[in-house]
Amino acid sequence: MDNRAGEMEVFVAAAELQSFSAAGRRLKLSPSAVSKLVTRIENRLGTRLLVRSTRALQITPEGEIYLVRARRILAEIAETEQIVAGGGSMMPRGLLRINASVGFGERYILPLAPEFLALYPDVQLDISLTDGVIDLIDERADIAIRSGPLRDSALKARKILESRSVVVASPGYLERHGVPETPDRLDRHNCLRFNFPRSVDEWPFRESDSEGVCTKAVQGNLYANNGPVLRRLCLDGLGLARLGQFFIQPDIDAGRLVPVLERYNPEDVELIHAVFAGHEHLAARIRTFVDFVADRVDPHKQKMR
Repeated sequence: MDNRAGEMEVFVAAAELQSFSAAGRRLKLSPSAVSKLVTRIENRLGTRLLVRSTRALQITPEGEIYLVRARRILAEIAETEQIVAGGGSMMPRGLLRINASVGFGERYILPLAPEFLALYPDVQLDISLTDGVIDLIDERADIAIRSGPLRDSALKARKILESRSVVVASPGYLERHGVPETPDRLDRHNCLRFNFPRSVDEWPFRESDSEGVCTKAVQGNLYANNGPVLRRLCLDGLGLARLGQFFIQPDIDAGRLVPVLERYNPEDVELIHAVFAGHEHLAARIRTFVDFVADRVDPHKQKMR
């Protein structure tokens, strides 16, 4: 009898663990049995999915395509059986891997996690926070929440939030160094910046008495790889920083951080999206979590169908 789901499970284990032996231990099969099953898939498809070497297995581009779809099919099979076993209930269940930017994760994901788990106790959350650009496949993430423009891909995206950026400093820093009245005055200030590859050492500003936008080169002696670290340095009075308003608004409201150069703010809006692999039958745990976060961040947003 054809057991393609079983073969897919073997392939996924071998691809994830990069080893026939490790996959065999996970599935309680011999390494040779794992190798034979992967070879059977390759022979049926007429293409190589895994490149064997003495060190580790390497997945091919065709193997990556097969891996994405195999994971999706296996997840749907598991969810279908859970729904039937639960009398047709569509309650979300299973492991949900979420990768979010550090600022958004600390501001929203971590505080909302207890409520979500209380509402959906059959879901297990696996949360990773990083500001680096990630690959959903490599990171084995079901959902990635990222800011900025979206790259063209086969992934689906749901807008969660729009946020402007503001230049801020602590009251103590401004008392010691003065308030910059124009962007040109930033030459006299320590500007805290990001160190990841897509960052630049320039900040955008609206030109005085015009609608045009120009950039101003800034300099300073501190870099960081995420917004919350720059926020902490800013709160400690070490310089100015240009940060997303969505996660420093509580500091502004409390007077811990003070916006500066507001008349020159270009009012550029950064979009924050939840990105996930698109499919006609999206897993209930993914759909429910994205709806849940979007509703808590902005209760006026429409739920996914």
